[in-house]
Amino acid sequence: MVFIITMSDDQDPVAHAQALIRCPSVTPAEAGALDYMEACLTRRGFACHRLRFGGKNGLPAVENLYARIGTGTPHLCFAGHVDVVPPGDEAAWSAPPFGAEIRDGVLYGRGAVDMKGGVAAMMAAACRYLEERGGKPGGSISFLITVDEEGPAVYGTRAVVAWMGEAGERPDHCILGEPTHPERMGEAIKIGRRGSLTGRLTVQGVQGHVAYPHTTRNPLTGLVAALKRIIDERLDDGSENFMPSNLEVTTIDTGNPTVNIVPAAATAQFNVRFNDHHSAKSLAERLGALIAEPLDSAGLTHELTFESNADVFVTRPAPWIDMLVDVSGEVTGLRPQLTTDGGTSDARFIKDICPVVEYGLVNKTIHMVDEHTPIADLVTLTEIYHGFLRQYFAAA
Repeated sequence: MVFIITMSDDQDPVAHAQALIRCPSVTPAEAGALDYMEACLTRRGFACHRLRFGGKNGLPAVENLYARIGTGTPHLCFAGHVDVVPPGDEAAWSAPPFGAEIRDGVLYGRGAVDMKGGVAAMMAAACRYLEERGGKPGGSISFLITVDEEGPAVYGTRAVVAWMGEAGERPDHCILGEPTHPERMGEAIKIGRRGSLTGRLTVQGVQGHVAYPHTTRNPLTGLVAALKRIIDERLDDGSENFMPSNLEVTTIDTGNPTVNIVPAAATAQFNVRFNDHHSAKSLAERLGALIAEPLDSAGLTHELTFESNADVFVTRPAPWIDMLVDVSGEVTGLRPQLTTDGGTSDARFIKDICPVVEYGLVNKTIHMVDEHTPIADLVTLTEIYHGFLRQYFAAA
């Protein structure tokens, strides 16, 4: 695919957003989105690396882009993803999900908010800043872009971060452009995320007829008792930077097709979003002990496994974050709150190489039919990124 990008277009976030949305890059398809970015950034003098990882263990290969201009410090990295979730029933959309239609000052399309709009604003701001500086940033600007954020997240940002470590590419700071604000631009900067721990519990019993309970051992009775123990457990009361940890049971399954059979086994899954009072390891040990007690008392055997794809982290307050707070406030008239709510993001990988915060668009329509963003918000976000670039490098 050939892209013709002029120097005026590359400073326009709307042009970037429309071009990216028109690439149907449902995870893990690149669909031309990375080609478009590479062409634009190369024209501005970025050294671009297309990094392909994966294609093993039943997971598809993933294309990624790392681009950098400058060799000195400070080094600011813009990070994000251009893959999107499927649009679902396209007939339910009022505009084609990959059409990037603008109607009444609003841009519609899958990824408009999550997060092609954010990437578009980053590109426009960087190009605008480089135009002012004659192509010399006064340090380094880089882009870390994947098409695996909405998928397994194994061969995307996680793999690029490992490559960066080996290649000596270590930014001083990173802004991840995930959608951030609940209602309007300028409300929040995410400085951390809670960890995620998933547990799978299987309880073994003895199958039989419900009319003869003395010949059976009901695994559901033990499973319910074990789940009640962990549901009733107050894990903590929150911390300085995080809300209280919460545990939610997500499935209970027996595969039992009838009402008059005690099943032989029962399985449940649960997920915990935990704060910095815990680690995945300490929490698994605590929940394991709570679960074992009622099951052991009932003479029921069980198997409990845990999986964690994200540990808790927080980026401590620092002058560069204060700078982003100030720029956001100047542009929007609001002072953003420093928050740690929400689910997981690729910040959980980026934090291993440099301090990272998240600042993007309003997140109300992400993953929805008719995902959209006001053009005014794209312009505002570009102004904030641009203003931050100016102050960030001026301070150095």
